[in-house]
Amino acid sequence: MTLQTQNIWNGRIGTVTIGADRAHGGTRTLQYTLGGEQDLAAVGPGATQQRPLIAAEICDDPGIWSPIVNTFMGDTVNDTAGWAGTMESEYHPDIVRLHLTSTRKRNFKDFSGIPETVSGVLKSTGLPLIIEGSNDPSIDSEVYQKCGEASSGERVLLGTAEAGRYRSIAAAAMAYNHCIIAQSPIDINLAKQLNILLKEIGVPYDRILIDPYTGALGYGFEYSYSVMERIRYAALKGDQDLAMTMISAAPDSLNIREVREARDDETDRTAATWEFYTAFSAVIAGASIVCVRHPLAIPLLKSAIDSIWPHSAGREA
Repeated sequence: MTLQTQNIWNGRIGTVTIGADRAHGGTRTLQYTLGGEQDLAAVGPGATQQRPLIAAEICDDPGIWSPIVNTFMGDTVNDTAGWAGTMESEYHPDIVRLHLTSTRKRNFKDFSGIPETVSGVLKSTGLPLIIEGSNDPSIDSEVYQKCGEASSGERVLLGTAEAGRYRSIAAAAMAYNHCIIAQSPIDINLAKQLNILLKEIGVPYDRILIDPYTGALGYGFEYSYSVMERIRYAALKGDQDLAMTMISAAPDSLNIREVREARDDETDRTAATWEFYTAFSAVIAGASIVCVRHPLAIPLLKSAIDSIWPHSAGREA
């Protein structure tokens, strides 16, 4: 018997497709179609429709990354493409999320290196890709144009659009047929406003994923959880401006006191466990994609998700 809530919902979550296999003009070994739920996460028809996905986060400049992850991965972090391949072959995430941390350096000018990095990752893994560009509005236009062009045809997920800086990423997404992460600071009204702004400049709603911003468990996550629930409620009640799938990442999970002060022989287990509980709580709140940085968090999440959702749901091989 399928468990359902007592509410009679008028709306449903819109769908979004991430990745493009050869049949759809790309080179990915699979692609995912998310969304379509008509109830809360883990209950009702939605529980049998879509399995939440796990994204493994990597970067191109490990100097701007968690030292815990760097130590665990060793020399692998110095080869971005190799890192992506290792994550797929050894830890089996559903998606790879590439952070171009090199663009975060002051006076970044190496725009020509972006296509090489993106192309290398695309060649080393067949998984769909999320690409995080710069966080500097002055270079956004060129960074996102290079990202979009280098991954043309692969239907990647570009991040991250915010209320004050969304036009460059939107232009790249529309020009090269990609999707967008729309992030707002833990506020349902701001999330809706950003979606409307993106729609007004031509981004269709089936290309947008909502990132309501996620704090680490015990460090503000309860606010994130509440906003994610409110977004899902509003969408199921018929608010089309919030009826998108959600993505959640909580990088601060690796910076909190409990992880920083863990004994050396407990650091990796503590870090992975903290990421797991934060990410899985986000899944229950309604996130369709959760992102983690410590590789050991991936098998924990896979086991928990597979216990609730069918293993193959949402995947198009």
